[in-house]
Amino acid sequence: MVSAAERLASNFDLSQFGKATELKQRLRFVILALIVARIGAYVPIPGIDPHTLAEIFKQHAGGVFGVFNMFSGGSLFRMSVFALGIMPYISSSIIIQLMTIASPHLAALKKEGEAGRRKINQYTRYGTVLLAFVQGYGIATGLEHMHGAAGTSAVLDPGMFYRLTTAMTLMGGTMFLVWLGEQITARGIGNGTSLIIFSGIVAGFPAAIEKTLEQARTGALPTELVVTILVGAVAMSALIVFIERAQRRITVQYPQRQMGLKMTEKQSSHLPLKLNMSGVIPPIFASSILLFPLTLAGFSQGKGPSWVTTLTTYLAHGQPLYILLYMAIIVFFTFFYTSVVFNTNDTADNLKKYGGYIAGIRPGKNTAEYLDYVITRLTTVGAIYLAFVCAVPEILIANYNIPFYLGGTSILISINVLLDFIQQVHSHLIAHQYEGLLKKSKLKGKGR
Repeated sequence: MVSAAERLASNFDLSQFGKATELKQRLRFVILALIVARIGAYVPIPGIDPHTLAEIFKQHAGGVFGVFNMFSGGSLFRMSVFALGIMPYISSSIIIQLMTIASPHLAALKKEGEAGRRKINQYTRYGTVLLAFVQGYGIATGLEHMHGAAGTSAVLDPGMFYRLTTAMTLMGGTMFLVWLGEQITARGIGNGTSLIIFSGIVAGFPAAIEKTLEQARTGALPTELVVTILVGAVAMSALIVFIERAQRRITVQYPQRQMGLKMTEKQSSHLPLKLNMSGVIPPIFASSILLFPLTLAGFSQGKGPSWVTTLTTYLAHGQPLYILLYMAIIVFFTFFYTSVVFNTNDTADNLKKYGGYIAGIRPGKNTAEYLDYVITRLTTVGAIYLAFVCAVPEILIANYNIPFYLGGTSILISINVLLDFIQQVHSHLIAHQYEGLLKKSKLKGKGR
């Protein structure tokens, strides 16, 4: 049985875009906000020697700082006011979501609806401020111990005043990005946080492709390998699009029943379950967790405790332990985040409340167990897919010095955000078309 919404989508008219004034305003706001974010990525923090800094970071371009630089849209290597990017906010979100399981207070807030969600978001912002200040102070301290090949320091005037101002500047940059992301979500289209990360990654694609082709021209990379990488990137993109659009549709039956004075007919609908419900969250969470300790350890320049040096060596980008931990964290957060966004018991209770049932499955507990069985199988496939897409390119990047922007994580994030953005634009256009049809029907009714 085809729903009215599906019939409307099949008759979708793209010419409605020119008439959708609200949609165009939202798109303009998103574009302007992302332009602001990109401009901020080029505003340097005070007290830094840019030439020495560029020389230092060039030596670390293939390590963990390269990954962090990718997520910050190139801001880290420029040491701009947005050098921390939005990663402290993501780390704070991880901590708060994990605490909702252990803390009864946060668990109760989660069940309070919109009011509880606002309170949890407030706690997340507090955590972001704390993490951003700590990471900013660690970066400022690390920069004081960094020297170029000629022995020149990366900091022009080291001291406590420099460390505090740098930490406050980086913290302010992160909080501005958080605020900007919330504005994009509320007044634009799509998830603001994801779009900010997406814009930073996409901005690095041209330079990454140019670097790869230059390596092929100079003979640093075999031409056959470059062609294989480019073809593999296209094939990877096709695989991601296919998996991200894959769904398992469970048929839900609604029996004939009386609502007031009207008897409704027997109906059926579908409960769509995505193969990858967690989206890009697990890879981002995994990168954030691995980057947080290694960022501070890497800036010690080997002068810290011996265990820090050992940890940095074994968890260096491309090392077997790093890859294994990366895959394990992705698998864990795929199951964890899926359980957060889709509660089988709540779904079964809602179906029972409205009289819906799955053919051959008793409503209530049996339905919840069946949904849990289906979700577990789907999530297992989704976790393997995410681990494969993110880990295999990481191995190639580590072994062949390919830019991070051509890795599986960056392609996965870019395609997921783009698909979500297109879907939301499509939904706005369908809603506008539906409103237009309603207005026409009202005018015809008045004409009669």
